[in-house]
Amino acid sequence: MLLPVVLLAGCGGDETGESRDGSRGTSFEAAVAGARSVEADGFPRSRGRTLDQLAKRLPAVEAALATSAFTPGENRLGFGVIDKAGSFVYGKTAVYLARSPKSPAVGPFPAPADPLVVEPPFRSRGAVEGTDHISAIYAANVDLPAPGRWSVLVMTKNGGKTFGAATEVRVARSSPIPAVGELAPRVATDTLASAGGDIEAIETRVPADEMHETSFDDVAGKKPVALLFATPRLCQSRVCGPVVDIAAQLQKRYGDRVEFIHQEVYVDNEVDKGLRPPLRAFRLQTEPWLFTVDRKGRVAARLEGSFGTEAFDRAVKAAL
Repeated sequence: MLLPVVLLAGCGGDETGESRDGSRGTSFEAAVAGARSVEADGFPRSRGRTLDQLAKRLPAVEAALATSAFTPGENRLGFGVIDKAGSFVYGKTAVYLARSPKSPAVGPFPAPADPLVVEPPFRSRGAVEGTDHISAIYAANVDLPAPGRWSVLVMTKNGGKTFGAATEVRVARSSPIPAVGELAPRVATDTLASAGGDIEAIETRVPADEMHETSFDDVAGKKPVALLFATPRLCQSRVCGPVVDIAAQLQKRYGDRVEFIHQEVYVDNEVDKGLRPPLRAFRLQTEPWLFTVDRKGRVAARLEGSFGTEAFDRAVKAAL
């Protein structure tokens, strides 16, 4: 059975965009907007201090990871920040790393928020809207030098206070998943034609998107491709579902230069039947995943888990 990459399932406040205290509107939107721009200079330097020392006296919140595949080197660390009431928190945010909470920390690594909201014409049923408390996801580019467990401290500034959230990641020695620069597996993906015209057999998004016309193996190595593995209806969190909406929006912008392909995850769209062959070919065990592939058939960028409009846009441009 596929493991859900987004560990945010079950988190978050009221999905109408209204917080537990009934507030909504400009203050929340301003917090999200402010969280999109962050500099390392806005956070304390580690100066040999441990994560425990950096976190001392900071009010505690929760960091809910949205990525799970890490190998030595630079990695994207995606996450949400959750308060004690279960609502998402937005503000300028950075990340620190150490071998353990009592080891000297490195950082800060800026973690700007990336919006999950798309323009109204591209929103699916249940899509994230601008006032939703899950309307953006944080991500930091961090250097994980060696395999093993690494402790993480997230600092977020909100309402004039700085909050701290502790978590950890596990770094594997290697990964079978195609990396940037490697040739992508030339696997056939499901199309409307291969499904005999039955769009519901290969699509769980409502309404259906327009990314099922071409099989990946027919275009790989011939033109740039954005190949998205995702299952909107069966995803276990609203935080991972919006990636298909983002793809639909970017298809409108780049569709004349890039082939956009959406591949569903489960055989017959039933979890118990296991993974569809294209996911097995890419050696995936989580979803969603995005691979952008250049005209030579090599992976130009890849994104795991929840990612927003800006990260998706950069990945597409990398393939051009």
